[in-house]
Amino acid sequence: MNQDSSKNTSAHPGPLAGMKVLELAQIMAGPTCGMMLADMGADVIKVEKLPGGDDSRSYREPRVNGVSAPFMILNRNKRGIALNLKKEQGRDILLRMVKDADVLTENYRRGTLEKLGLSYDVLSKVNPGLIYCAVSGYGRDGPYADRGGFDLIAQGFSGLMSVTGEPGGAPVKTGNSIADINAGILAVVGITAAYAHKLKTGEGQVVDTSLMEAALQQTYWHAAIYFATGNSVGPTGSAHLLTAPYQAFRASDGWINIGGANQANWERIADVLGHPEWREDPRYATNSARMENLASLTEAMNAVLITRGKDEWMAAFDAVGVPAGPVNTIGEALSHPQTLARNMVVDLQHPTAGATKALGCPIHFSKTPTRIDRHAPALGEHSRELLREYGYGDAEIDGFVADGVIEEATVQAA
Repeated sequence: MNQDSSKNTSAHPGPLAGMKVLELAQIMAGPTCGMMLADMGADVIKVEKLPGGDDSRSYREPRVNGVSAPFMILNRNKRGIALNLKKEQGRDILLRMVKDADVLTENYRRGTLEKLGLSYDVLSKVNPGLIYCAVSGYGRDGPYADRGGFDLIAQGFSGLMSVTGEPGGAPVKTGNSIADINAGILAVVGITAAYAHKLKTGEGQVVDTSLMEAALQQTYWHAAIYFATGNSVGPTGSAHLLTAPYQAFRASDGWINIGGANQANWERIADVLGHPEWREDPRYATNSARMENLASLTEAMNAVLITRGKDEWMAAFDAVGVPAGPVNTIGEALSHPQTLARNMVVDLQHPTAGATKALGCPIHFSKTPTRIDRHAPALGEHSRELLREYGYGDAEIDGFVADGVIEEATVQAA
């Protein structure tokens, strides 16, 4: 899917067109939220701190022509202003921007914006309809409210690391930043719900979520077992907690996932593998028996599956309606025809990095489509453009630059 990264002057067709968002958040959780809102039509203005901007700009590798790839992938579709909130003029600029904003997002430690005189109480007096979304480590109340938030720490706290990996192994975090990403998604859910309330009543409010809660939310099955039995289960590798066979198996040329999540699928699996007698085998005849004899079942299935390649097995399972699929690398997943058919890879042109790719929006609308048409902003790329929109003249803006209140980008062509 090709996208023009120049400014598209046509009205955004997305469902959130007309929403204005000030993003003070940085790194991952907050920017994930802002990116999704922008894809759906919101005008997201990334307000970056000075000096340095979003901390992810400094991630050294990988870079594309000197530009941070992690920063680019999470900050497309946004405009950017670099603003020093430690200076009174910088705070005054933000307050002017807040007056007509629908949403402000931030992920500072509790008390940081309060010390700058920019608490929700202050901002809501300027704009009673403001939706103030705070993404923190542990939430805005409770004994850990003042602690910072990091994905690794949240995964450990929530129990996720105790159930990830192979049995008997060391604690393992998920390969992706699941707490960060899910916190950003929860923030989107909270903001859109609060926006619906605002459209009906005109009232703003605080939306509060955290990395800890975002990680805990991923433990539904594990929590169900704990609440029912009082037991905390450990890691099961790729296997399911409640049903079998439902895990990765080794074929002759790699790994394949097989989902025998019900009795009918299990019976089809036994037939495809050439062992219809497994249907009646007391070790495997029921799901409870298969769970009790999972090690034996896995060994028996692997002994058959290793004799053929992934594609041959997937064709055989597809033919009888058994869910199965390859364990892809990231590159294999991103280049797969299904991924491309769903526009989950988009092309953007960055003024410094050049031609780049990004993940598309995973939500599809039949009436109000998403659109991705901006590269991630250089630090302060839209500072002057935005300040003009808020009524500042060029001479005044020049003074802000000279005094270190704002920064303007110097964009070098690739």
